[in-house]
Amino acid sequence: MSVIRENIYPPAIPKRLVDGVPVYAPAVVVVPGKIVMLSGMLARNSVGEIIGKGDMRAQIRQVGENMKVALEAAGASLSDLVRTQTFVTDIEEFFRHMDERMKYFFASPTSSTIQISRLSHPDFMIEVEAMAVIPD
Repeated sequence: MSVIRENIYPPAIPKRLVDGVPVYAPAVVVVPGKIVMLSGMLARNSVGEIIGKGDMRAQIRQVGENMKVALEAAGASLSDLVRTQTFVTDIEEFFRHMDERMKYFFASPTSSTIQISRLSHPDFMIEVEAMAVIPD
């Protein structure tokens, strides 16, 4: 059984674009499928070391790679993402690296980005929770 996915872009809601590609979809409809939920992904490597201390671009990349690995372990891929929730400690710095984000979130999932005062360790700058949908 295949999954039908439709990104919805109502005309009354402006599209946020980076290099002509939507950064997110206001709504995504998926029928049917298996839901894969990712816990908050942080910029840690496979041995638990923090990657990119003070470097938002490096942390976005590590988080993206961690998401990719977690999704693949569940039988999904980055193109199956339908929802992301991103927490950052410096939203202006995050916005300077949207090109790096788009390497991982090219499927234009629904998305929220929230600036917070601190994550679980003071060296973390970004954490991303996500949801993907794959065929049953």
